Amino acid sequence: MRIANCKVDIANRKLISGTAGTRDNGCGWGMKPDDLSERLLELAVRVGKVVDALPGTRLGKHVAGQLVRSGTSPAPNYEEACAAESRRDFIHRLRISLKELRETRCWIRLIVRSELLPDARMSGLEQETDELCRILGQSLVTARRNEDKAVAARTGRSPK
Repeated sequence: MRIANCKVDIANRKLISGTAGTRDNGCGWGMKPDDLSERLLELAVRVGKVVDALPGTRLGKHVAGQLVRSGTSPAPNYEEACAAESRRDFIHRLRISLKELRETRCWIRLIVRSELLPDARMSGLEQETDELCRILGQSLVTARRNEDKAVAARTGRSPK
């Protein structure tokens, strides 16, 4: 089922009518449905700028290649999750986005620890990556719980 403009409640995967108001994604952050998509896209832009600023050393080039792949991947993977054909597909694609975010967070920490770029430049990016990991992680927990409930309702069994 294709959902236009990714108007889904990221935690409950329900269609939201209109764009007014916010939804709580289960983490205490009230967000409009497109907010997460925008934050992931902005993260990709910021990662791209960091990659371009990395030194041309052997380590800098290696980290740049890894970071550009992992840091630009969550946004399109999340968009694919929004167009998922089933709850299981949604969960799978959301899980991929989270894995890529975690990898991105690791590369950002490596940049800081190896002093490839100044801490001041990286702290905001590291914080945003941490927040996005928590949001997607909680969304996955909620989506799995909802999937378990749906399976239980179909089969007549109690949820896990």
